[in-house]
Amino acid sequence: MIVYSPLQSGLLTGAFSAERVANLPADDWRAAHDDFTTGLAANLQLADALRPIAERHGSTLAEVAIAWALAWPGVTGAIVGARKPEQVGGWIGAGAVRLTPADLEEVAAAITASGAGTGAARP
Repeated sequence: MIVYSPLQSGLLTGAFSAERVANLPADDWRAAHDDFTTGLAANLQLADALRPIAERHGSTLAEVAIAWALAWPGVTGAIVGARKPEQVGGWIGAGAVRLTPADLEEVAAAITASGAGTGAARP
């Protein structure tokens, strides 16, 4: 199984803020998408909650988000995507990040507390 958009269209990279989203051009699809409108606060809260995990692993926020997606049984890859070549550097090491059971529990608690996403919160 290959997962799509484990970075929640960039929201889990740490590069977005409410201010940046508010300044998206009107013709940018994200300006009208639920993840960037009604779900924005939850997604940003989740991103903030992933920061301590990233710090503990010496990795980026994006690498933790991708590592979480790759931790699910049966997942063999992730379609991450990038708009610019330099963005790849922020997540290229995700395959080497090994989240502990405690990390996975912390992510699950953050997903539940934030209300971000749908579906199960823990592999």
